[in-house]
Parts: sequence; C-alpha cells; structure tokens
Amino acid sequence: MAFAPASNDGYKSILDSLTTAVLVLEENLRIRYLNPSAESLFETSMTRSQGQPFQDILLASEDALKTLYAALNNGQPYTRREAQFVLTSGNRLTVDYSVSPISLEPTELLLEIQPRDRLLRITREEDLISQQETTRILVRGMAHEIKNPLGGIRGAAQLLDRELSDESQREYTQVIIDEADRLRSLVDRMLGPNKALQFAPTNIHEILERVRTLLEAESKGRVLFLRDYDPSLPELRADKEQLIQAFLNIARNAMEAAFEQENRPGDEPPTITFRTRALRQFTIGHKRHRLACRVDIIDNGPGIPPDLLQNIFYPMISGRATGTGLGLSITQSIIGQHHGLVECESKPGRTDFIIFLPLEETP
Repeated sequence: MAFAPASNDGYKSILDSLTTAVLVLEENLRIRYLNPSAESLFETSMTRSQGQPFQDILLASEDALKTLYAALNNGQPYTRREAQFVLTSGNRLTVDYSVSPISLEPTELLLEIQPRDRLLRITREEDLISQQETTRILVRGMAHEIKNPLGGIRGAAQLLDRELSDESQREYTQVIIDEADRLRSLVDRMLGPNKALQFAPTNIHEILERVRTLLEAESKGRVLFLRDYDPSLPELRADKEQLIQAFLNIARNAMEAAFEQENRPGDEPPTITFRTRALRQFTIGHKRHRLACRVDIIDNGPGIPPDLLQNIFYPMISGRATGTGLGLSITQSIIGQHHGLVECESKPGRTDFIIFLPLEETP
C-alpha cells in the first residue's frame, strides 16, 4: 500500500509529532511529504517543497543520491552514519539517516534523518573541558616543582652576591637572580589569573568595543573592523577586566594573522569581524543553559594548520616564532571560570574563534 500521509490523519499526526526528521520521496525523488522536524532541519516548508526535487533542498548530496537510487533499484533499506549534508543556505549538517522503500508500484522512499551535530559538539566540548582540567592539574604540579628550586637558587645567588666584592663577578649572580625571576614570572603566567574574579553586570558589547578600540590604536588604521551585534543580548554577570583580557588575547592573535595573509581576492584588506548572537536552550559542555551568548571573532588570515588546531589551547603551543603560547591558554582559563568555552574553526582565509558564555546568574 502506498504511503499517503496527507489522507491519513492518524499517521500524519504521529509523524508530525516526531523529533526525527521524516521525508517521503516519490520514485523520481520529488518530495511528497515532510514532517515539521524535517521542515526545521532543512529550513523550508511543506508548502514550498512538496513536488520539488530532493536536490532542491540539499546541495552537494552525491552520496545521498547514490544511496537513494540504490534503495529504489534494489528494494533494500540503507543506513548511513555521520553523513555530511549541505543545505541551500550553505549550512552544513552531520546526520545519521535511513532510507527504506515503502511501496512497490510506484516505489516510494521513507527517509528518516537524525541530526548529529549537537551530540558531536557536546561530546567534543566535554573532551575539551576534560583536557583543560588535566592541563590545569599538570601545570599546577609543574609550577610547584619549578618554583620551589627556583626560590632556593635565587636565595643562594643573593647570599653569594653579598659575599662578593668584585663587581665583574657580581654581574653573574645578578644574571642568575634575573633569570630566576623571569622563569617564576613565566610559571605564574602559565597558571593564569591568581585572584578571585569580581562578578558584576556586564555588557558584552562594551567589552568588544573596548577591545576594538585598543586594536584600532595598535594597528594604526591598517585593519578593517566589522561589527555584527545582536542588540537584544542582556547583560551577563562577569569580571569585565578579565573578559577584556580574554577577548583581547584572541583578537590580537587574529590581527597578527590577518597581517600575514597574502594575495587576498580583490585586494581585500586585513579584516576582523566581531559577531554576537543569543542561543536558547544551549548546552555548554555537559550543562544546559536557558540562555547563552555566542561571540565570534573572525579574521581573514592564512588559517591555522590542522595539526596545530587541536592543540592551540595548551600552554606553550604557538604557531608563531615570536609567540609565547600562553595567550589562548589564559583565555580558555578565564572563559572557563565564567562557565563558558572557547572553540576554533579554521581554514585558509577564515579563522573563527567561537566563545560561548552563559547568560544566567553565575554562581
């Protein structure tokens, strides 16, 4: 019996209530039915899509089309895991989907699609948070082991300095003292902020504007700054000065990267984009928040090499010869203290640092 959701109110009611996206395709792969979850997933409507080719709502879908034709020709169901769909809007989806023939004359296909992006992102963020905690424990232990002997070395050098009368010899003890102080300062920076955060109502756009003003002065007008703000964002409880430092670390890296890019199309200038958006019922790590803020800091530099991208938040990891590798580690620590998270997506010509911050009361 052919599937006829439009004429069977009982089955249609069930399909319309599913959270799984369901489509019915005719033998020529034209769309016969979408349930509301499919409308939301594909950013279209039943009215607009009914009777249209499946390719009209899904671009770059060669693998999916091969699977659909195989189901039609063989009369067998197929399942694909973590497939990549590209919508007509340009948005990319990672999904699991199953396709099943549901009638013989003519053959129709039932397509069930389960989005995976949210689950994959939550898993990735939980791994990232776990790595950060492991790194913090490692750095604290290493700092303790380094600072104790450094104190002894510095103290011994000071005692020796007092016993020496020859100024030429005292230069060497001063070198020891200075280098011990430098190493202690480096370890303190690796540990990140060592004072309690001062939470107060804060406007995220004031923070970004402060960062932009500082970088405009540093770049002397050589960088184009674009702003794409969501004015509906409420204030968040945060330590304003610490967040300025965190965003400044990211934006300064973005500015340096933008200067490195050569041969931009159309003589495009070095550009940094600040973007904010509100996210509702959004999960950061393993905790779901009623309302969260997403901040994107995007540059048009050469991008971050893939082998470096997964490690950039670790201390002492830097893609530049002059970098200390501490800025992003400190930023991740500050954002983590605000119960947020920093992620990065990068390809040549576009690097996007994404900062998620909850907008509820911070405990």
